[in-house]
Amino acid sequence: MTRIPVNGVHLNIETRGAGPPLLLLHGFTGSAATWAPAMAHFAPRHRVVAPDLLGHGRSDAPVHPSRYRVGRTVADIVAVLDQLGLRTVGVLGYSMGGRLALRLASTAPERVAALVIVSASPGLRGTAARRARAEQDGLLADAIERDGVPAFVKHWERLPIFATQASLPPATRERVRAERLGHSARGLANSLRGMGQGVQPPLHARLPLLRMPALILTGELDAAYCALGKEMERLMPHARLAVVPGAGHAVHLEQPEVFRGLVVEFLSQVTADQTVR
Repeated sequence: MTRIPVNGVHLNIETRGAGPPLLLLHGFTGSAATWAPAMAHFAPRHRVVAPDLLGHGRSDAPVHPSRYRVGRTVADIVAVLDQLGLRTVGVLGYSMGGRLALRLASTAPERVAALVIVSASPGLRGTAARRARAEQDGLLADAIERDGVPAFVKHWERLPIFATQASLPPATRERVRAERLGHSARGLANSLRGMGQGVQPPLHARLPLLRMPALILTGELDAAYCALGKEMERLMPHARLAVVPGAGHAVHLEQPEVFRGLVVEFLSQVTADQTVR
C-alpha cells in the first residue's frame, strides 16, 4: 500500500508483480481490494497497479463533487503513472472503472497499450437521459449522507443489476459487503455526484478513434450491458466482445476463472503482437 500525492489529493495505490504494466480500475463502491484475487493471478505476468479511486478505500474523499469529475480523475491517473515511471499500460476497468478507462484511452491514447472493458458504458446518449440520471444519483447521494453507508449498502445489494450475485459463495459475498461498508458516506456520495453517468459526457463519437486493441467483457445474464458491449465492439476498430456464460454484471466475481483466463489470453496476444512489431 502506497499513498501517492497527485493534484492536491492522495490516492492509495496497490502494486504487485513484474512485467508489462496493467492498471486495474474498480467500480463504484469498490476499491483496490476488489482485484485481490485477480492480482495474485496477473502478478506473475504483469506489474499490476490498482488504485483506490477518489472517495473510495484509503484514498482521499474531497468535499467538493467537482473534484471527482472524470476529466480530473483521468488527470490523477496520468499523474500516478508518471510518478511510477509507466509510459504506457494495459488498462482494465469494471463498470465505473470501465467508463474511466474509456475516457483515459480517448484523452491520452498514447498512454494506453490495450483496453479491457468489463460491464461498462460509454455514457448516456441524450440530454434528457443524462439529466434524469444525474437527478437520480443526486437523490441517492443525499440518502447516503442522510442515512449512512450501512443503509445504502443494504439498498445497493438489492438492486436488480446485482441479483445474480446472490449465488456467489458466502465468503465472497461477505468480502464484497465488507469492502462496500468500508467507504465514507461523503466519498460515495460525491463520487455519484461528480462521476456518475448523468454528469459524464458520452464517448460514442470518440470510440472509432481508439486504435488500441480492446477486449469487451459482459455477462450473458446482464442483457443491458451485453447490448452496450455489442455497440462498442461495432464502434471500436480493434475491439472484440466476449460474453461470459453464467455471469451477470460483476463478471470478475461471478465467473472469476473464465474472467482471468480471457484477460490473460488477450494481454498475452497483445504483448506478442507488440513484440513482433
